[in-house]
Parts: sequence; structure tokens; C-alpha cells
Amino acid sequence: MIYDAEKRDISIAVGGDAMITRRMQPFREEAFHKLVKVLRDADVSVVNLEMLFHDYESSWQWSGATYTRSDPANLDELKWMGIDAVTTANNHSFDFSEGGFLTTLQHCHEKGLPQAGGGHNIDEARAPAYVDSAMGRVAVMSATSTFSDQSRAGPGRPDFPGRPGVNALRHQLVHHVERDVFDALNKANRELGYDDHKVASNAFGFSGVEDAVDHSTELEFLEKKFLLSEEFGIHTSPNNDDLSGMAKWIRGSQKLSDFQIYGAHCHESGSAGEYHGTTRTSPPEFLEDFARWTIDQGCALFAGHGPHLLRGIEIYKNRPIFYSLGNFIFQNESVLWLPDESYRRFNLTHEHTPGDYLDTRSGGGSRAFAGDPVFWQSVVAVCNYQGGDLREIVLHPIDMGHGRPIPQRGRPVMAEGEIAQQTLTWLQEVSKPYGTEITIEGDTGYIRL
Repeated sequence: MIYDAEKRDISIAVGGDAMITRRMQPFREEAFHKLVKVLRDADVSVVNLEMLFHDYESSWQWSGATYTRSDPANLDELKWMGIDAVTTANNHSFDFSEGGFLTTLQHCHEKGLPQAGGGHNIDEARAPAYVDSAMGRVAVMSATSTFSDQSRAGPGRPDFPGRPGVNALRHQLVHHVERDVFDALNKANRELGYDDHKVASNAFGFSGVEDAVDHSTELEFLEKKFLLSEEFGIHTSPNNDDLSGMAKWIRGSQKLSDFQIYGAHCHESGSAGEYHGTTRTSPPEFLEDFARWTIDQGCALFAGHGPHLLRGIEIYKNRPIFYSLGNFIFQNESVLWLPDESYRRFNLTHEHTPGDYLDTRSGGGSRAFAGDPVFWQSVVAVCNYQGGDLREIVLHPIDMGHGRPIPQRGRPVMAEGEIAQQTLTWLQEVSKPYGTEITIEGDTGYIRL
């Protein structure tokens, strides 16, 4: 054996959303440096970069949420912590239009921080970022199911460039309804004249799919698809064209790397979650299908994020699926500038500043993200492989300072005591539907295979 990579022994650490707006290096807490050591000790560490890095060169787009922007120098802070690569496909990618996103990708390139999920066209967005580690080369790819039409990357032609943006994972939503509702929707289509519009569209060649529809069991009403079923339900599935396009890049990366991992940003929720009386912990059906599909394609790990809280862990074909790793850094309250529309949402005027807006938005820390501790407790998961097989997942709970003032909260430290136990117990509960057993030893969780 010549190379260490031939052993196929590697540790890969994954975390959730990095919404970083401030420096990391000045801090000295032991619990913070324990976390940094975990990230540095892993052969490869990856998080989702849900922040844009620019100097306001580009126009903003209305989103109604936080306008994510950070000093490009903060990319060095992530590297200092031990982050080796980032994923960039998420719903904030176009907060500052195409220019803000491409500027972010350029800063990642200049800082030597590999990114996956965005590019000047769809192939660049789907292509992997490669990380060379002592124990092997890792290909990182990512997609997002939560995106705007403007942010979705598109293909080029020999005579026309592609559209810059993110690797978007579209999905189909189908409503299953019982006979009485199906018949009522059919009647509504007829009485409102929607059927006539479809016939006209077909006559002028605007639609080529209607002829394949079985109208006795399937219909479209107000641009939504309904199927006749024995019981009510909503089902989602990933877009096959998107899967086909992603598959070729996974396949190609297998020839150029020792391990492949996929990240996905998803704010959509499922309908089966009952933990704490909500559905927010349940991933949508299409995300479960997509995650398993990436493993079927040969990926060693799937890392989800997006809802800003922890969702369950599934072990599928001896590979880990993290349906959401929650937050990794949560400093979305330290952005420096915001548009006028943001202030007006809370009846604030030009006499107010970002500090006023951010404090008002959270009700002084009592509502929305700031008011719920679940958004401030998460894990960094270290996946240990031996001979190419997953042997153990070590779950390190992290605490981002719920209840502290804005200038303090958002930076992760290793959780201890009650916070660590709450976080790991939560993760045990949301992982039960997948049959995953998490053992808690001290303030650390373990999944052993």
C-alpha cells in the first residue's frame, strides 16, 4: 500500500447553516475551542454557507426576510475554524441578485474555500467541489429545493450562454382526493370554462402533455394536480429531469474522488411529524426520496439543512442521511444594512437603524427565531469510515446562546449539561421514525454500526 487513501479510512464532519457575520478568532472559551478542534481534527469538514459575501455592489431583491451579507474577510474565519468546503445552494443565494451571488462565489475562489451548488450555468452549479485530504479526495455537491425562479441556474447553448444561479431541485406536488371532491373539481373546471382554455391551448400547440392524461383519475385545477384516490393525501416527488442532470455529475465525480457527499437545502416540511405537536421536524416526501437516491448513486453521505432546526437521522444502506443539521452559526441579527421595505414592515422610519429593526423584529428576543431555543441548539456530526464503510457517527451538540443579547448569541460552542442533553434527546426522538438508535454517553451522542 503506497497511499493512505487506499485504506479508505476517513472522518467527515458536517454541520448546518453557517450564517456568519462576525469574526471567530478573537474568542477564547474552552467550549468554543473544543468545537474548533473537532472540525480541525476531522479529515474533511463541510457546512452550508447561507450568507453572501460582498460590499453591496449589486442590487437587492425583495425577499421579506433577512438580507444576508457578510464581510468577505469572514470566509477566512471559517477556514480558521477548520471548514474545508462549503455548499452555496440555498434560498438566500439571490438576496442581492445575480451579481451578489457571483461575487460571493468569486470571494470563495479567491480565499481558497471550495464551494459547490452555484455557478455561471447549471453544469457549474451541479459540478462538485473537491477537497484533498490526507486520507482521500472528497467530492462535495449540493442542491436546494427552496429557490426563486431568478436564482435557478440554466443551461447554455453553443450560441448562447447559460443562466447563473443555484443547482435547483424541483419537485412535483400531487393532491390525492376522494371521489366527491374529484367530481366537484371536475365540475368546477367545466363550469368556469377552464377545460375550454386547455382545449384551445392544445389546438394552438401550447401543450403537448394533455393527451397523455387519464381524465377519469387525474385533473388539473388552478394549476394544481389532483388524483382520484381512496383517501386524502399530499404526495411530493423530485423532478426526474433534475435527477438526471445531477446523476451525470455524481457519476463523473466517482472517477475523480475517493468519497462523494451531497448537501441539500430544504425549507419545505412533511406531514407526518408529530414531535412537539408540529410538522416542522418532518422532512417532505420528495426530500426523503432525493436523499436515498443520492446514496443509491454511490454517495457516502447526505447532509440536509434549511429549516434551522434538527430533523431526524436515517441510516440507509449503511450510509448516513441527515435530514437537517439545523444551524452551525446563527448571526443573522448582525447584518449591517437593510432596505427600506424591511423597516416599513414594522412601522419603522428613516429615524431607525439596523439595531432598532433587528431588535423590533424579534420582539426584544421573545419571538420568531430569537424566541425559540430549538433554533439555537444543534450538532456537528463526525462520520467515521473504515475500509470505505461507515462505522460510527459522533454527534457533538452545540449551543449558540439562546436568550443572550444580540452581540453575544449566534456563535457556536460545545454544549454541555442540560443543553447537550436536550439537544441529543430531541435528536433521538426525531430519528425514531427511521429506526435510528442514538446512544448518549456524557454530553455526546453516538450511532454505532
